[in-house]
Amino acid sequence: QVQLVESGGGLVQPGGSLRLSCAASGTIFSIDAMAWFRQAPGKQRELVAAINRGGSTNYADSVKGRCTISRDNAKNTVYLQMNSLKPEDTAVYYCNAALQIELLSPVYHDYWGQGTQVTVSS
Repeated sequence: QVQLVESGGGLVQPGGSLRLSCAASGTIFSIDAMAWFRQAPGKQRELVAAINRGGSTNYADSVKGRCTISRDNAKNTVYLQMNSLKPEDTAVYYCNAALQIELLSPVYHDYWGQGTQVTVSS
């Protein structure tokens, strides 16, 4: 069974840092883009950062300069290092990845993790 499992969320004070991890497991032949999204209460889910297979990245304006997305292709894992956290960063953070799960099919399927809570508060 293919799944994405996030870890690293928690409670942190404003100005603090957290590192989120997301590992893809199961029968996976290839991973294309990987990304982090977040959803705050009463708001729509939004893209935080994304990284393609070659390592090119893009970020939401709200996190540029404070967050860094990276991936370890050997471990099928994507990371989000978040620094200088603000109360408005409080949300459930979701990992997303495009996975090739059938050897003879080049189609990539969209998978989501279960989410990890990040709370920034004093």
